[in-house]
Amino acid sequence: MDTNANLEEAIEVLQQLGLKEYEARCFVGLSRLHNGTAKQLSEMTDVPRTRIYDAIRVLEAQGLVEIQHSSPQQFRAVPLEEATETLRDQYEARVERLHDALDTVEIVDTDDEEPVQQVWAMSGRDAIENRTNDLIGKATDEIVLVIGDDLLMTPDLVDALNEVSNGADLLVGALSDSLQDEIQMAVPDATTFISGLEWLHGENATMDDTAIGRLLLIDRSTILVSSIIPDTKKEQAVFGEGFGNGLVVIARRLMAQGLLLARDPGP
Repeated sequence: MDTNANLEEAIEVLQQLGLKEYEARCFVGLSRLHNGTAKQLSEMTDVPRTRIYDAIRVLEAQGLVEIQHSSPQQFRAVPLEEATETLRDQYEARVERLHDALDTVEIVDTDDEEPVQQVWAMSGRDAIENRTNDLIGKATDEIVLVIGDDLLMTPDLVDALNEVSNGADLLVGALSDSLQDEIQMAVPDATTFISGLEWLHGENATMDDTAIGRLLLIDRSTILVSSIIPDTKKEQAVFGEGFGNGLVVIARRLMAQGLLLARDPGP
């Protein structure tokens, strides 16, 4: 990625974090200078000089820029580590405010009967991993997880698996010996096994085939299955709960293929 592309990406991310375009451009411009005047900053960023001062005032109020009241005034960005920590704190504070606000919102009762079995689609690796970790944390009896892509063996997932409590059985399948070894070292309390699902290994798959990402069965009633699109590496999943015994038994038997019978807790 070239310099211009990096700069534009930084500006885009800053806007996503809540800065307006001129504010983001001014901050990125100052990050390239030890210090600069409004004239220098305008020439570098193409932000109109009359708008520089407004943008700088906002950035100063957010703790991202310092001002030297000389003639002409000099501006400089705070150190990168300090700026990123400040932005992180602001972002987390906004997320907490959002949570607190929505947590008190009254749920509207539509009087519709909830179906016993529900299946929902979801997309995005972060969202799917968050759902996975949340389900693992709520398990009380058994967790069966098959990992189809080593990229999904993230530190957050490892933490969630290591925090399993309530005496729940933890069974984790892998697609290779090396991944099984990695899982066993990272999650020593887990019973690990090599998945016996040939299609999971992708040995007969073409480049266009969608690969299985993760399969999760919680307490034999909640199922999450994800796939990874080869071209984009995006993850999408289906999530269901409240399933009857028949489907759960089939799902569990398929997912636990390769697990030694002596260590299989059984149906």
